[in-house]
Amino acid sequence: MRRLYPLRWKIGFAPECGLLSRRLEAAANVRFGLPAQPVDATPAGLPTFVRTPIPGWRSRAKPCSIGAIDSHCAADRHVLSDHERRFLLTRRVGHLATADSRAIPHVLPVCFTISQGTLYITIDEKPKRVAGPALKRVRNIERNPMVAVVVDRYDEDWARLGWVMLRGRAEILRTGTEHDRAQELLRSRYRQLAAMQIAERPVIAVRLERVTSWGNLSVSADETGYDGQA
Repeated sequence: MRRLYPLRWKIGFAPECGLLSRRLEAAANVRFGLPAQPVDATPAGLPTFVRTPIPGWRSRAKPCSIGAIDSHCAADRHVLSDHERRFLLTRRVGHLATADSRAIPHVLPVCFTISQGTLYITIDEKPKRVAGPALKRVRNIERNPMVAVVVDRYDEDWARLGWVMLRGRAEILRTGTEHDRAQELLRSRYRQLAAMQIAERPVIAVRLERVTSWGNLSVSADETGYDGQA
């Protein structure tokens, strides 16, 4: 019984993955030598989840199979789809998550742009407590280059909720052709940077390795006023 209930919880009752079919339930019971039990029965002491669809909302997530019980149920790939890219380039702010050598997290809002398979973030001239090279995000990346960036949309109409999470290895670009090109892309995307002296500032380049998205990533007409480079 100890073995079956964690299995049923992980596979059969996870809110994103749905219930086991009766055939899989029977197979699990046979495997552990237990009597048959209805698949909609919840083990004593465990909460029950009820999924209530949001009108007008379409998820790209696929149901999990037994072979994928430890994977994400949201869409998870290694490259950006076209509609994920469009969604990202209509968002003005992302959230960069880094961690130091002790795995202590650090999250902050950032301006960004995307070119091919890399996301770029500049260190601009907005007031900061320390100089660019001493910033926590820069020091973290130098010690632990694995980062994540989340770009999301919140709306009081929950049918419009959506997010994209980008994970990869970050580099600090201080000079060179790629550094200069990234600064140009960021200037063209954010007019506020035109008045800032960012040519000599470091650029964070995140080499995208994994892309996860969820929810409604459609772009409405009133969100298409900003252009980005893809």
